[in-house]
Amino acid sequence: MIKKAGTINKLEMKNAQGGNNSIFAEPILTGDEFTNSGRLYNKMTFPPKASIGYHVHKGESETYFILKGTGMYSDNGKEVEVHAGDIAYCAPGEGHGLENIGDDDLIMIALIIFDKR
Repeated sequence: MIKKAGTINKLEMKNAQGGNNSIFAEPILTGDEFTNSGRLYNKMTFPPKASIGYHVHKGESETYFILKGTGMYSDNGKEVEVHAGDIAYCAPGEGHGLENIGDDDLIMIALIIFDKR
């Protein structure tokens, strides 16, 4: 299967997890494409000052791969600045959030996989 550029629906997420403003998701995989291994694999765009609020993952992990921009990542409440090329991992039972603190869009890939241990 090939998903051609420009054919993926961009979804607006207002105040995601209690965050500020809107962020935008472009699903890379959906539904059965996860083969019961996860539930989210998206390209995410955060306009300046937009954020996803702090939240905890239960029974799953989430990884962010920052492609572009500058963000403030909350790693279990510890604030860490992140840049293009950085990877942030949130293990099952841990929490995180992310805010775009730059003047340009922050773009990342987000992956949520189930904890099958």
